Amino acid sequence: MNKKTVFISGSSRGIGKAIALQFAKEGYHIFLNCHSSTSQLEEVHAQISQLPNASASMLVGDIGNATIAKQLFQDMYQQCNHLDVLINNAGISYMGLLTDMSEEQWQQVMNTNLNSLFYCTREVLPDMISEKCGKIINISSIWGLSGASCEVAYSTAKAGVNGFTKSLAKELAPSNIQVNAIACGVIDTQMNQHLSSDDSMQLANDIPLGRFGTPNEVASLAWNLANESPYLTGQIIALDGGYL
Repeated sequence: MNKKTVFISGSSRGIGKAIALQFAKEGYHIFLNCHSSTSQLEEVHAQISQLPNASASMLVGDIGNATIAKQLFQDMYQQCNHLDVLINNAGISYMGLLTDMSEEQWQQVMNTNLNSLFYCTREVLPDMISEKCGKIINISSIWGLSGASCEVAYSTAKAGVNGFTKSLAKELAPSNIQVNAIACGVIDTQMNQHLSSDDSMQLANDIPLGRFGTPNEVASLAWNLANESPYLTGQIIALDGGYL
């Protein structure tokens, strides 16, 4: 495969979908991934197929499961010799009191939002280190920086993502591999559709820019991190409209 390549976890909708379309428009071959939203992933694949000189492959499976993640990347490497960019985007939320949260719900949030970074990154590092090039971009959240009431598990996982990013960036710097994270503020995605119109308006009023961010704005920043500023690594970049 002569094209540059990118693997995007959780790319069936929202931020992941926007990132996939951004990279596809720029000529990358996209490895799309989701756990269960297969029909939506097929729609993203179809959209990419309609773009000039664009291409994509679907890798369906739960990257929060170590065994499945290993198999997905084995399948990927049968299609390409080298992965240029890994974008760890998959994420789920849990809204509610910690006392109401079950062990299973806690573990599900941790597996999807944090453990998946370890599973996916571990699979691509031998190739990237051998080639001495690669970009790893983790989609985090400002709640990993400040914490959010009634989102303890989500905030904890995203704080772990930030620590993972900073530590791994130092470890991989000698191999010329840059690792950064985008700490998203309130982005207009399905994850925030539970908010009432009044709550959405109040939250938007609390943001200095006066609005939610868009998936395309996250995608644009991800593109820049993957293709510009090779001296930039180990950073947690807050994309939050000035909220923090």
